Amino acid sequence: MGLFTQLVTLPLAPVRGVVWVSERVLEAAEDQYYDPAPIHRALAALERQLLSGEIDEATFDRREDELLDRLDEITAYRAGGGT
Repeated sequence: MGLFTQLVTLPLAPVRGVVWVSERVLEAAEDQYYDPAPIHRALAALERQLLSGEIDEATFDRREDELLDRLDEITAYRAGGGT
């Protein structure tokens, strides 16, 4: 970028900064949302609840299906080039 271009676009610098920060926040949020580790931990905790008798089979099956669906969503997102 030349000096003239920098001077002309100087008023847009705050906008570019806000856009850059917004993009970084979005990336961090997506990384957290599409992280499979919490799902794996939740599945393990769910199995412990079933084995300890805290929940019944029907509740286990329902919650397990929800977590596995979420894991499928994460896998599809990552396979599609999301991260």
